[in-house]
Amino acid sequence: MADVLVVGGGPAGLSAALFTAKNDLETIVFDTDETWMHKAHLFNYLGIDSMDGSEFMDVSREQVESFGVQRNQGEEVTAVEDAGDGFTVTTDAGEYNADYVVLATGADRSLAAELGCATTEEGIVDVSVNMETSVEDAYATGAMVRAEEWQAIIAAGDGAAAALNILSKEKGEHYHDFDVPADAE
Repeated sequence: MADVLVVGGGPAGLSAALFTAKNDLETIVFDTDETWMHKAHLFNYLGIDSMDGSEFMDVSREQVESFGVQRNQGEEVTAVEDAGDGFTVTTDAGEYNADYVVLATGADRSLAAELGCATTEEGIVDVSVNMETSVEDAYATGAMVRAEEWQAIIAAGDGAAAALNILSKEKGEHYHDFDVPADAE
């Protein structure tokens, strides 16, 4: 059993995975590599002068793996269920269980709907400011929670917000992942 299951390997999912794994939560990402980032070129992403979207994804994947994230490349999630004491994610290869689930499937909201997450009149997954859905301990991020504001840096921030809320729940107090130069050594 993992601590966190992340469904989606784009900027939102990888950002969530980075924060949770960096802070010692066992994290598994299911990544079918269908991210819109392969069509992007980043000129407007904070801290990056110019980078191809596919290159960005390669760098991001290496970064999360360096923190111990198990990234299940190509393993498609077919169902997410609230197991009462956590979540069960079913893939074509088997079942996985965790205390938390982060949905980062772009504009595909079908898994959130099947899980029973509330939506707005526009069909967008309804989340709190910390990205938690109406299903406790289930989070939705990125394009699935926004009508048209689909941008990689926004999605990455959504993933970070979800992760920080998970970490706050785990630690029993508001948690901030704030590094200092000594952390890089």
